[in-house]
Amino acid sequence: MKIDLTGKVALVSGSTQGIGKAAALAMAECGATIVLLARNEEKLKTVATELPTPSSQKHQYLVAEFNQPNQLKSVISGWVRDGNHADILVNNTGGPKGGAIASAPVEEFIAAFNQHLICNHILVQALLPKMKEKRFGKIINVISTSVKQPLPQLGVSNTIRGAVGNWSKTLANELGPFNIAVNNVLPGATNTERLKGIAENKSHLTQDSVDSIFQTMASESPMQRIAEPEEIAQAILFLASPMSSYVNGINIPVDGGRTKSL
Repeated sequence: MKIDLTGKVALVSGSTQGIGKAAALAMAECGATIVLLARNEEKLKTVATELPTPSSQKHQYLVAEFNQPNQLKSVISGWVRDGNHADILVNNTGGPKGGAIASAPVEEFIAAFNQHLICNHILVQALLPKMKEKRFGKIINVISTSVKQPLPQLGVSNTIRGAVGNWSKTLANELGPFNIAVNNVLPGATNTERLKGIAENKSHLTQDSVDSIFQTMASESPMQRIAEPEEIAQAILFLASPMSSYVNGINIPVDGGRTKSL
């Protein structure tokens, strides 16, 4: 069955690179009109020109800083006031820097909470009235396998990802009666700039080479490799599609089997 998203509008944050960009490309290929959302306008312009248009879609982009929630709120509120809406929301934001939790400054927790949970919530609240009116919505949160199993040296990230996971499940319970599904994709080690940054930080701490750290990460998966962003995007595409019409309130790990729990 070919996935057809013709007529649907998908707002994708963090969409100038990595998983967000891959998800935007995949949904555009299936006919969705994409609204890119990120902080770098030049990169947004470039990605917008790369998006497929099999249904003659007119893709858009919005510029906002996720470390400034009030600015994001102003941008998305203005976009909605202008008569725009999205049927699909993909919340995807780069994670906090690595490090032990005991030594993490309080400010890092506050910044990460704002960047992830608060910004996700701002986007949901802006789009929710129209989703409820249409009795249709797909909210997909790209989080991390740390929702199920905390990862070493990612103390702040583990904490905030857990909060987002529980926020998402609560939202799924509340919005299900409106035919709005809320689900999470939990990527494992994926070939993105985020993973390179984690590897470089670990290399600084351990003096191991970045290449050897990548090899270790790959070996932790039963499939013995790191994922590509396009593979995570396929899970997002499934959750955005009619094929997932009765899927709500779940976590889908896409990690090659690395997570030890079910």
